[in-house]
Amino acid sequence: MSALPTSSREWHLIARPHGWPKAEDFALREAPVTEPGEGSILVRNHYFSVDPYMRGRMNDVKSYLPPFKLDHPMEGGAVGEVIASSAEGFAVGDHVLHGLGWREFAEVPAQYATKVDASLAPLSAYLGVLGMTGLTAYAGLFDVASFKEGDAVFVSGAAGAVGSQVGQMARLKGASRVIGSAGSDEKVKLLVEQYGYDAAFNYKNGPVAQQLKEAAPDGIDVYFDNVGGEHLEAAISSLNVHGRATICGMIAQYNDTEPTPGPRNLAMVIGKRLRLQGMLVGDHKDLQPEFVREVAGWIASGELKFDETVVEGIEKGYDAFLGLLRGENTGKMIVSLTQ
Repeated sequence: MSALPTSSREWHLIARPHGWPKAEDFALREAPVTEPGEGSILVRNHYFSVDPYMRGRMNDVKSYLPPFKLDHPMEGGAVGEVIASSAEGFAVGDHVLHGLGWREFAEVPAQYATKVDASLAPLSAYLGVLGMTGLTAYAGLFDVASFKEGDAVFVSGAAGAVGSQVGQMARLKGASRVIGSAGSDEKVKLLVEQYGYDAAFNYKNGPVAQQLKEAAPDGIDVYFDNVGGEHLEAAISSLNVHGRATICGMIAQYNDTEPTPGPRNLAMVIGKRLRLQGMLVGDHKDLQPEFVREVAGWIASGELKFDETVVEGIEKGYDAFLGLLRGENTGKMIVSLTQ
C-alpha cells in the first residue's frame, strides 16, 4: 500500500462575516493526516461543493444546521476516492460521497459515507444533478409544490444548480409553460436555448413583476423560489388560484445586515388560496432511490442537461464561494482538487 500523505490543506472560518464575506474571515491551513480510526475511511477529495446555505452557517445563530465553528474546517458536500479503510464494506479505490468538504483529505465515519458509481455519471455530478441540488429540485417540484401535468411554472435563479434542473424536470413532466429569471442576458439565452425554457428574462432589466406578467400572461401555477425579495412578491401577483410556491432559498437576502421587508402583497394569499411552503432537502431522503433512477435515465438519454462551473484548486475555495453568492456560476459551483 502506498504511503499516506502527511498533511492536508483545509479552509477554516476564523471570523463571522458581517454582510458580504471577506477574505480575512477565512484561512487556508494545514492539518496532519493519519490512518483512519476504527469504523472510518480516509478519502482523497476530488471535488467539493460550495452552496448558498453555507452563508447561513457562517452566522452564530440557531438554525436547521449548526453554525460553522470558528478555527475549525468548514463542512459541505464532497466526493472522492478511499485511500485507506478501517471500515467494513469500504475498500481502497471506492468512490464515496460525504459531508466533509473544504479540505484535501477527510477522515469520514463510514456511516456518513455513501458509495457512488463513477460509471453512471461523472463524479462531480453527485454534488449537483445527482446529488443534493438535484434532489432539491426533484422533491421541491414534485413533492412540495405538488406539480401536475399542464401547470405553468416560474423559477427564479433559474440558471443556478437547482433552478436549471427544476425547469427541465417540469418540461419533461408536461408543464404547459416554463419561465425562468436570471441575472445576465447570457444566462437568459442559455435557459431558452439549452434548458428548454419557454420564456426567460433578466431581472436586472426592469421590474420583476412586469417582466413576469409579460412572460406568463395567463399566470403561473407553481413558483420555485431560490431568490426571495422582489421575485417572491412578483410571483404572488402572478400565481393563479390554488397556486403553490416552494420556498427553497432567498439568496437575495443572505448578506443583508438589516431585516428585509416581506412581500407587500401577501394578502393575495387569502383570495387566491395560495400555498407557500418552505423546504429542506433533508426531509426528502426517502425520494433518493426514485430520484437517482429517473434522473440518471434522463441524463443517459440526453433529455436532461446540466452545467457545472468548476474552479480549480483548493486555494480558490473562498473565491468560488464568493462567486456563487454573486451569481457568477452557471449550474453547480464546484471546486476541483484533481490537479
